[in-house]
Amino acid sequence: MAERRVKVESEVGLHARPAALFVQAASKAGGEVTVAKGDGAAVSAKSILAVMGLGVRQGDEIVLTADGDGAEELLDRLTEIANES
Repeated sequence: MAERRVKVESEVGLHARPAALFVQAASKAGGEVTVAKGDGAAVSAKSILAVMGLGVRQGDEIVLTADGDGAEELLDRLTEIANES
């Protein structure tokens, strides 16, 4: 299982459009993909309600995990989305 800690640079955090892009990217993965805010409980990164429910804002740290083939590449893409303006 791959894991990455990311400081969210996006001005709007993971809300609305960025959250939708984040979930779309995570949903393409065959394995489990989770996201947690800081050291909080992890939720499915494939659920828009779960991701938006975290209330991730600019400057927050999130912890991403993914398993399966292409896990590192998926984490790269999710990191890009979290840091887009």
